Amino acid sequence: MLNLMYITKRPEIAQIAEEAGVDWIFVDMEFIGKNSRQGGLDTVQNHHTVEDVANVKAAVQKAKILVRVNPIHEALADYPSSQDEIESVIKAGADIIMLPFFKKVTEVQRFLSIVDGRAKTCLLVETPEAALLIDEILELKGIDMIHLGLNDLHLALGMKFMFELLADGTVDRLSSKIKAKGIPFGFGGIATLTGGAMPGSMVLKEHYRLGSSMVIVSRSFCNTDITTNLNEVRTIFNESIADIRRLEEEAQEAATYFSNNRSAVIDSVNQIVENK
Repeated sequence: MLNLMYITKRPEIAQIAEEAGVDWIFVDMEFIGKNSRQGGLDTVQNHHTVEDVANVKAAVQKAKILVRVNPIHEALADYPSSQDEIESVIKAGADIIMLPFFKKVTEVQRFLSIVDGRAKTCLLVETPEAALLIDEILELKGIDMIHLGLNDLHLALGMKFMFELLADGTVDRLSSKIKAKGIPFGFGGIATLTGGAMPGSMVLKEHYRLGSSMVIVSRSFCNTDITTNLNEVRTIFNESIADIRRLEEEAQEAATYFSNNRSAVIDSVNQIVENK
């Protein structure tokens, strides 16, 4: 099954998501440079804090805490350096730390060096530069997983819709390189199975075709700024996550259809040969 991620800083929402079957609670601390590239668009800029990491960590029982920190940076007037930021989220209980918006191999090296195996590492490949450097990046040691950030990548490439990257083969090309290195990967986000600009069911099946292992459950899945009643939020999560898992079971069966048949063919051939 895919690892499902949901972005929230609210402990009570994290508990509801976990109970419904969300695997990773995503705390989003990234804000540096984000407004300049996403300003005016229908995107969420969260600017969660280290305190949010600790609060969400304390609220869940088994869900992993994934924290997106800021791109590699030196200390700002009112904000600590990457070194201090990453140190603080590790102390707050982050299980997985995500590096966003990098453009150089040296930035990834710096990130991996700071984390130093104290948490799992996840690279968010979301710039054209990162995509072009993917072969060199994949040679680095200490990368635990990679997520393809289709939103920023499609914006940087002047595309109109983030899933154009799925249609034009970009996701196929990058994912095949990542899989060849044995590194788990995911891409984009998913709404409810029937919701979103493109139905989530279509996106989910692409995850199984490509061998993805993780996906973000997007804001359109359950926008808790609009749906404020916790009982209603719980119902949405329980029903929608169950729908996703049911479709996953169908996708898993489809994914093994031909491999199972090949195994049966081999067994049959061997049996026939033995009887001759």
